[in-house]
Amino acid sequence: MEEVLARVRALIRRAAGHSSSEIVCGPVRLDTKASKASVDGVQLKLTSHEFRLLSYLMHHMGQVVSRTELVEHMYDQDFDRDSNTIEVFVGRLRKKLGGGDLIETVRGLGYRMQAPTDAL
Repeated sequence: MEEVLARVRALIRRAAGHSSSEIVCGPVRLDTKASKASVDGVQLKLTSHEFRLLSYLMHHMGQVVSRTELVEHMYDQDFDRDSNTIEVFVGRLRKKLGGGDLIETVRGLGYRMQAPTDAL
């Protein structure tokens, strides 16, 4: 159902002329058309799985995304759900994004991506 809602929102944006293939979260830019990601203008070298994970988290920015939801998005039905590959990909992404607090682990629930807020 979430996918249908996301597609409807995308169609509405396109119809209104506000469509963009770029998603921005703090210093991270993701170009979904060109399948490229950058941090502060520096191009990242991501595997296809890392790109799909980053894309999914950025499309659901500010929302907690469960590990199960990520597994279902990234793999076929017969994938071993007890595997720790999602944790490995999240760890790799954090390193490539420069550490920081962009991808937050929400204990017992999943992961959330959001731009860091500057303390005043």
